[in-house]
Amino acid sequence: MEKIIIKVNGMVCGGCEKRVKNALENIEEIKKVDANHKKGTVTISLKNDIETRIIEEKIEDLGFEVVK
Repeated sequence: MEKIIIKVNGMVCGGCEKRVKNALENIEEIKKVDANHKKGTVTISLKNDIETRIIEEKIEDLGFEVVK
């Protein structure tokens, strides 16, 4: 099982974490999501391979900035 860690700007509270988690857990290839607004990270455990770009776009659609 692969893990991806994405640096994200703009998450300021638990509600932000929940929005990111809910949006990403709807993607079939994703097994688990852990968003941490204090660290500014989203850790994703995958069931199947997925292009990182798809995950990043989903996060940006919520109004957060993915740090490259």
